[in-house]
Amino acid sequence: MKPLEMIASVCRQGSGIYEILVAHSSLVAQKAVAVARYLRHLNPDVDFIYEAAMLHDIGIITTRTPELGCSGTLPYICHGYSGRAILEKAGLARHGLVCERHVGVGISMDDIRSGNLPIPLRDMTPQSLEEQIICYADKFYSKNGELSPVLEKSAKDIVVSLLPYGQDKVDRFLSWHRQFECPPIAESSQD
Repeated sequence: MKPLEMIASVCRQGSGIYEILVAHSSLVAQKAVAVARYLRHLNPDVDFIYEAAMLHDIGIITTRTPELGCSGTLPYICHGYSGRAILEKAGLARHGLVCERHVGVGISMDDIRSGNLPIPLRDMTPQSLEEQIICYADKFYSKNGELSPVLEKSAKDIVVSLLPYGQDKVDRFLSWHRQFECPPIAESSQD
């Protein structure tokens, strides 16, 4: 499976959204793979992590997010389950679960009910180690429509951004951070 071909099958290669999606996903994939290598004793599926990290935001193309060049019809919060549908249709069901479960630090059924969110009522929290690693890595990078400079957020900034969504979200991220924080990518990429 070639992630860039999958992305190109749903948005025009060279378009603004293609470039933003590939740039963001590449950074997330790089960080997620570094974390997976750091945690090799837990036997994460590194190849799957790379592929799924590259595809985790494919559903943004279906959203109405003009600042990213997306002219779909769905609210941005729907990009997770929309991405799952795209990838399931392509025969990539496991990758699709990553799409659905990476939004925020995951969305519970209680979150959906209490927030009256326009998404299917099902547990959308990361379950597998691979899903958790990708969700964690994703928090460090924004898609803001600007390709450079790209700065990695600090854990403190991520915590501040999660606070409005509840202490449980902060606690989930901090739990991952304690487990997944690894040396800088340049140091951890050596086998």
